[in-house]
Amino acid sequence: MAIRRAPNGAAADAPFVPSARFKAAADDQPASPPGATFGDVLAERLGRRDLIRGLLGVAALGAGLSSLATAVGTTAARAADADDTAVDRFPFAELTAPADATIHVAEGHDAQVLVRWGDPVLPDAPAFDPHAQSPEAQARQFGYNNDFIGVIPLPEHDPARRALLVVNHEYTNEELMFPGIGAQTAKTGFPDMTRARVDIEMAAHGGSVLEIARMDGRWQVVAGSPHARRITAETPMALTGPAAGSRWLVTSADPHGRTVKGMLNNCSGGVTPWGTWLSCEENINSYFSGTRDGLADAEALKRYAIPGNATAWARYHDRFDLQKEPNEPNRFGWVVEIDPLDPSAPPKKRTALGRMKHEGAAGLTNGDGRYVVYLGDDQKMEHVYRFVSRAKVDPSDRAANRDLLDAGTLSVAVFHGDGSGEWRDLVFGQGPLTPANGFADQAQVLVHARLAATHLGATRMDRPEDVEANPKTNKVYVMLTANDTRTEMEVEPANPRAKNIHGHILEITPAGGDHAARAFTWDVLVRCGDPAKAEGGAVFSPATTAFGWFGNPDNCAVDHQGRLWIATDGNTPRATDRTDGLFALETEGPARGTAKRLVSVPIGAELCGPFFTADDTTLFVAVQHPGESQDGRVSSFDAPSTRWPDFAPDMPPRPSVVAITRKGGGPVGS
Repeated sequence: MAIRRAPNGAAADAPFVPSARFKAAADDQPASPPGATFGDVLAERLGRRDLIRGLLGVAALGAGLSSLATAVGTTAARAADADDTAVDRFPFAELTAPADATIHVAEGHDAQVLVRWGDPVLPDAPAFDPHAQSPEAQARQFGYNNDFIGVIPLPEHDPARRALLVVNHEYTNEELMFPGIGAQTAKTGFPDMTRARVDIEMAAHGGSVLEIARMDGRWQVVAGSPHARRITAETPMALTGPAAGSRWLVTSADPHGRTVKGMLNNCSGGVTPWGTWLSCEENINSYFSGTRDGLADAEALKRYAIPGNATAWARYHDRFDLQKEPNEPNRFGWVVEIDPLDPSAPPKKRTALGRMKHEGAAGLTNGDGRYVVYLGDDQKMEHVYRFVSRAKVDPSDRAANRDLLDAGTLSVAVFHGDGSGEWRDLVFGQGPLTPANGFADQAQVLVHARLAATHLGATRMDRPEDVEANPKTNKVYVMLTANDTRTEMEVEPANPRAKNIHGHILEITPAGGDHAARAFTWDVLVRCGDPAKAEGGAVFSPATTAFGWFGNPDNCAVDHQGRLWIATDGNTPRATDRTDGLFALETEGPARGTAKRLVSVPIGAELCGPFFTADDTTLFVAVQHPGESQDGRVSSFDAPSTRWPDFAPDMPPRPSVVAITRKGGGPVGS
């Protein structure tokens, strides 16, 4: 997910208190250099004869700069004139619950808390005691702020009844984890962060592997499973692919540049057809402290907003001190492949997929057999990427796919003003990616992928988060969560609003249905926000109710029926009169662009990681940072805005995984 930010629409004098993620908000500002100006974009559009499907009208252009943000319409608006007799693919009764301290699901559904922060993962894990935490205990217990969720089939088991659950642990909120302290910042010198608390935070990062089983209609964790595993910020990992062993990955602890301790800020991810888990490192800059002054790659560090100076980790661990280990940040920001079926196998950071603030790594097998992974770089004005493997997936030989992601082509998206687009390859020696522009080899292109993308003219987007393909339709959906820094002069068709505080969703159609093709077309599916407020420029289908619209799309999921589901991060009672949650979004037919709410999460929380079982009868969601400070409300371990899910006076709020099912059975959302 993204760095938390001051609530959208909050009063200017609201006493906003920074959360763990908001502390690095300054580093969530655009780091890429400005691209085309308004005049360049306007000239391009006026110079093209065939504007895509009426997306840009002459009347809108004549309205001047102030109307440019609404010039690009969405196909959702056209649903009002279409035949309204289509079958409703989301027939559930829409959720209308208020924003409050607990989770709510639509009528006819149940929500079961499956596992919480501190619950046992390994067989020798002690019982959770939030008043007597230790690094050793946390390394055996379920970590903090669960994000991506994946379900990995177990051989000889029905995955809808028994499987492995894999979960990312993104970051920590020390003010909610530890009693008696508030939010810790560099400005105040991290006054309450001891070595023990830092080490607990490090143990709470990473990921968990759990075996789960459905018995009598309810899911439960299988205690003592041989597959159970905790991965932390100290777990040994391998660096593989083209950048492994390069000078940019060498440190005093690893003179060969091929091993690294841990993974950090793991946000969304993916599950491969061969049964591995792709876990993605996102806001890695937060963990590094010091200064980049005088360092050889200061320009690249600046582009990655490093150092973020948002934790006290460097006080106790030299590897997070930039002056002591200037290459250590280059060892983070990768897609990590983990084999849950083999707990002894070291995780592998696949450098062929490039280094950035990876939101996710959702993939599919292309028609020609190659594996394609779509990637969003989650920072304002960063880019959308695609990786195409060199080799083909072998569906009959799991071992043959073991290192498939070590070789292939990484590309970055360029969205043209007429609704066409192209992928430009990040390949050393091609185009501007040469020594003359500072690239010595393919390893440097991948380590400094953001710099390479800029040289290729990549489109600067409104904070790309999850990017998912729908294998039933071959469409690809890009979540653009928000960008309040885009000016009127920077508005362009693919990013059609200045001061875009609610985000939008793009739909990509690869040429000929080929996900490896260089060309594609694109459309704006919805512009998020309240469509009743004309000044915001939001567009959903007119069939969307006052409860169904949403802001700040973040994660998404496509179920096995081909239906799109949107998870949000950034909705608050003050900003949108609602909390974050999960929304159905129709992408086909006359109801295209119609949104409908299924889940809302407790105040301060974010819903993420939506993942369906193979029969769509269970939807797993992650509820992270419940009770986090927002809308001016100061929240802490001792005085949280909610004590969900335990609601016990001696328990703080606990990030948790929730299983959502339909009463009486059947697919969720039906």
